Order: sequence, then C-alpha cells, then structure tokens
Amino acid sequence: MTPVWARESGKRRSTLSREAIVTAALRIADAEGLAAVSIRRIATELGARTMSLYSYIDSKADLFDLMADEIAGEVVIREGLPAEWRQAITMIACRERAVGLRHPWQIDLVNQRSSAMIGPNGLRHLEQSVAALAGLRLEPLEAWRVIAAVDDYVCGFISREIRKREIVRHAEATGLDGEALVRPYLQGLADSGEFVTITPLLRDGLRTIGSDFEQGLNWLLDGIEHQYGSTTTQP
Repeated sequence: MTPVWARESGKRRSTLSREAIVTAALRIADAEGLAAVSIRRIATELGARTMSLYSYIDSKADLFDLMADEIAGEVVIREGLPAEWRQAITMIACRERAVGLRHPWQIDLVNQRSSAMIGPNGLRHLEQSVAALAGLRLEPLEAWRVIAAVDDYVCGFISREIRKREIVRHAEATGLDGEALVRPYLQGLADSGEFVTITPLLRDGLRTIGSDFEQGLNWLLDGIEHQYGSTTTQP
C-alpha cells in the first residue's frame, strides 16, 4: 500500500486540511488519550462532516501514521548535535524521553499502529541518529541496531515513568496511598526470611525506589563503546 505521505491530499478548504486533521488529533490525544481520537470526533472539532475528512486520509491507520510522524518531527534536534557520539546520542535520547512524556499516549500509538510505515520526519530522526554515531564508524545496518537498542531503552523507561505518574495521579484523585496500603504486606514478606536477597528492597518499599534515566543510558552506552572499542569523535 502506498504510504499516506506519497498520496495526494484532497482539495483544501479554509478550515480543513491534512495538517489541520493531524493537529486536531494530537490535541484530542494530549487532552483525553488515544482512545478518544476518532474520525468523527476530529470532524466535530473542525466543524466538518465526517465523510469530508476522507478526502484527506483514507483510514484511521493513515491518521495514526501521520500522528506518529508528527511526533517524530518533535524529536528531531534542529539546533545541531555535539561532535562526540555519546553526547549526541544522549541528547537525542533525552529529547525522545521529553517528547514521550509530553505525549504519553504515544506508547499506545506504537502498539496500535497496523503498519510499519516511516514518514519523512521519522526518516529525518533516523538520519540524525545514524549521523550521531559517525564517530564509531559503523556500517549503516550496525548503526541501526545500536539505535534500536537505545530506542528500546528509552521506550521502556518512558512506559515505567508514565505508569508511575498515573499511580500518583490516581492516589491524588482518590486519596488512597497505595504504597502505604501495601507496606505492611511487604514488611511481612521481608520478615518471613524467604526473600533474603531482596529484603532491603521490600523494607524500603519497591515503588519508592528511584531510577536515573541517564545512569541507565550510560550503562547501555558503556556496553556499546566496549563492543566497538572507539571513542573517536565525528569529523
């Protein structure tokens, strides 16, 4: 199937365009989550007939592809990257994290997309990421694998952060401190003597244990540097 970016968009109206549709979809998702996004809802937001949107997109799958690419555009760093590859990849990873937390529904979008289409902004992000690794002098396929490993780490970390944020929001909304409720149970397990190795974790409360994004990323980059044995900077 031809990607949506390679297809002609419908005739523009003063209030309706492919860009306006995507902007409305992002606004709805940011406010209410991905489940709230539908062609009908977007049409209502734009004051248009539902069927008129199909002059610009063929399906909800198209919409998801366009939304994903718009988010990818936010990840692209316009101000330039450091010459040293670790600094450059760290900057990209931190931007990915910031964008992911700004649009927490992005994780759901990744899981619900029915295609692996990559749009122009996604390609710009990939181009920038591969260029950031130039100091390692990798073949493009190997650079892709490194980038995929970093992306997997970032996505996993974002998922955990979003989940923890939702737990806090739920506690604030309900007045129930889930950590306080479960603490006696964890203390009982610690006192049982069965879980010797993780007893300190149980006593401190598993959910209160912090994690450092850049520390974990550095561990990953240490492994990459060890694998390829180079700290050469970009030319």
